[in-house]
Amino acid sequence: MALQGVQGKKQTSSGLAPHFKRNLDTNKGNQEAATDTVDYLLPHPIWSKDEVQSVIVTHKEPEERSDKLAYYAVQMTRFGFDTFSGFSFGKRTEAKWLRRIIFLETVAGVPGMVGGMLRHLRSLRRMERDHGWIHTLLEEAENERMHLMTALELKKPSKFFTLAVLGAQGIFVNIFFVAYLISPCFCHRFVGYLEEEAVKTYTMLIQEIDDGTMAEWQNKASPDIATKYWKLQPDAMMRDVILAIRADEAHHRDVNHTLGTLNLTDQNPFPPGK
Repeated sequence: MALQGVQGKKQTSSGLAPHFKRNLDTNKGNQEAATDTVDYLLPHPIWSKDEVQSVIVTHKEPEERSDKLAYYAVQMTRFGFDTFSGFSFGKRTEAKWLRRIIFLETVAGVPGMVGGMLRHLRSLRRMERDHGWIHTLLEEAENERMHLMTALELKKPSKFFTLAVLGAQGIFVNIFFVAYLISPCFCHRFVGYLEEEAVKTYTMLIQEIDDGTMAEWQNKASPDIATKYWKLQPDAMMRDVILAIRADEAHHRDVNHTLGTLNLTDQNPFPPGK
């Protein structure tokens, strides 16, 4: 009874507790605006114009044997995918770009979720704190998934493509799961090199938008989901979306290369959403 009394005092006239109510009072009578204020996503960086424009292609030279193994594993994976998907041959069309983005983002969303889950279980098993890694890894996983959700607004994959994703995911999830149990440092270095390639890919896409090779996206408006997620301007175009995605990938690159150098019990230097 005492607990019910406390809850009753905390609730507002709208029937919502303050931490659920958020900014709904300022948007009364506007259901769409109220819906937009619901914070159901994990924290993630919102990039400024200067930040997205300043992203550059970088490369961390492999030092340890595990670094070299991770690097060449990524290079082999990229070569195989570019060849199998036909990305390396002929003109790169909108359909080809979307096929590449959708497939790669279904893979890129795996490491953060698997790593976060295993660290979560480790924390439970050892009954000790995780030092902030779980949040960063889960943020990364959701961020990559939002890249996928954005691309899906422009192209719906075929049943054959969906089956290919299912097979690739089934293989990659299990391989990464075992690899993370054996060597988390190797896995973070692998993701760091994978994100280096992602930055190269999106930089290439931006160049093709600018030079007219991908003229379809020069005047294509940003999907609504992307505008809301990255808090873009209402008149944002696909180029602005790709700039934000590239900034995300550069951030994941730097985060994973950093985590790959830390001990498992070191404090995560990246605060939530940073």
